[in-house]
Amino acid sequence: MSLATVLLGVLADGPAHGYDLKRGHDERFPSARPLAYGQVYATLARLERDGLVETAGTERGSGPDRTTYALTAAGREALAAWLEQVEQPGPYAADELVRKTVTALHAGVDAGAVLGRQRAAHMDAMRVLVRERDAAPDVGARIALDHTIAHLDADLRWLDDARARVEQATRPTPRSAP
Repeated sequence: MSLATVLLGVLADGPAHGYDLKRGHDERFPSARPLAYGQVYATLARLERDGLVETAGTERGSGPDRTTYALTAAGREALAAWLEQVEQPGPYAADELVRKTVTALHAGVDAGAVLGRQRAAHMDAMRVLVRERDAAPDVGARIALDHTIAHLDADLRWLDDARARVEQATRPTPRSAP
């Protein structure tokens, strides 16, 4: 997902100022990092340069001028094309959690303890996200939070499986009777 296509999606609701686009993104994706205004305006400048949005008006007030942006026909086509594309499943290469666990194993550190601490942090995050999802005002926000929760759930299963492997590998093997 690129920020540009997401902003096109927010603009599909109708013309908006940069502030409204930022707020719309942050409300739609509550578990994502909030956008910086600089990101929004830099992306809008590229979208306008590429003919996907246009200035729909400018309001003068006591502060800086507020420019309203709207989708162009090309912007609607680009958004429709993006929505038609199938996303390829990620490779799920070793992320930081996997790297840390494997490094602990090779460094002689208690990998089970590393995994246990991480599991506790994941459970805390899960509780917070479930509360946020249950209180979310719209289905889009709930869907975005469900996605994050599902990934946390998969990580928790992995943490449990990895801990079991570590415990099994570090158990003394029984000696055979002579």
